[in-house]
Amino acid sequence: MTDKHHQATQIVSLGRDKKWTKGVINPPVFRASTIVFETMDEMRHAAKNKTNGEMFYGRRGTPTHFAFQAAIAELEGGVGTALYPSGAAAISAALLSFLKTGDHLLMVDSVYEPTRDLCTHILGGFGIETTYYDPLIGAGIRDLIRPNTKVLFLESPGSITMEVQDVPTLCRIAHEHGLITMLDNTWASPINSKPFEMGVDISIQAATKYIVGHSDVMIGTATANEKYWPQLREHSYLMGQTTSPDDVYLAARGLRTLGVRMAQHEKNALQVANWLKTRAEVDHLRHPAFDSCPGHEFFKRDFSASNGLFSFVLKQGDADAVTALVENMSHFKMGFSWGGYESLILGIFGIDKIRSATKWDASKPLIRLHIGLEDPADLIADLTAGFDRFNAVLAAKAK
Repeated sequence: MTDKHHQATQIVSLGRDKKWTKGVINPPVFRASTIVFETMDEMRHAAKNKTNGEMFYGRRGTPTHFAFQAAIAELEGGVGTALYPSGAAAISAALLSFLKTGDHLLMVDSVYEPTRDLCTHILGGFGIETTYYDPLIGAGIRDLIRPNTKVLFLESPGSITMEVQDVPTLCRIAHEHGLITMLDNTWASPINSKPFEMGVDISIQAATKYIVGHSDVMIGTATANEKYWPQLREHSYLMGQTTSPDDVYLAARGLRTLGVRMAQHEKNALQVANWLKTRAEVDHLRHPAFDSCPGHEFFKRDFSASNGLFSFVLKQGDADAVTALVENMSHFKMGFSWGGYESLILGIFGIDKIRSATKWDASKPLIRLHIGLEDPADLIADLTAGFDRFNAVLAAKAK
């Protein structure tokens, strides 16, 4: 079988060991806090066996959790997966599991805004210093590494401006200096890149998005390699990170259709993106599959496919015109997530104010789209009407 066919089989088959499923197709929902034991030996055995699906206390997990963790770890190519109540919780727990007072963190400048806020308001208060770096810095990252640098954090592509990073080069240099590499891999999902083959130590997913796929569950995952899995597992447990088995069940069910959904998201998004290229209002696309996107060459090398999330930059416009574009859509909705079956649109402002290592031209507005599973013709008609409103505002102001 080809890798893609093998992966399709994996998505259906992983995490369905009979010790967890009890023979049913989907792992049942096991709700538990207290686990009771018949003997002291049985309790001691469960306490010691933390990695083989032994129930000990509800916070460690149940068969519902163990099945999903096994599936994600194998899909991403890691050794073990920890679960969290959101993607933001997965990022914060991963960082706090390995950073301490006096450490230095290298953080990509295009990072998801809540991660930046975490660095400022939480890590900074703990005496952990953060330096932001250009997502396209490549081998130049070497110049930013200090004796106390502990972690290199990547997000590729960035979830708003979509720069694709040279992950293998960054990881190779980081490891030469003994750094831990962490990647927010949500855009690729567990199936469109192979983070551990590129040198990533810990791969993080906001499983809320494409894994769940239905905009109704908050959940995060962090998958680690053999070297860092024990510490990630233990520290996350000590910080009280846990997830509802009902949410895990829904995430596991969403996972089974991930491959077909991602393929349709990609197909629809490419159709819309190619149409946007023809629009006179558009300066350029920030879709990793297009050569106008910074780091496109790394996308071609490191990813097997794209998805539904991308941005485009307008040649001109102001807040009033952008507001007219994004409001009153028939099919696109405004919302701060992505990965569900519905299409979303956002006019993003203030990028220039939060960047510190790179500059952003605020005179050219950026629009972010998530292309869902609707008919692309309907979405294009929606955007056409939006551009009509946008142009009407600009024309009125020009009089």
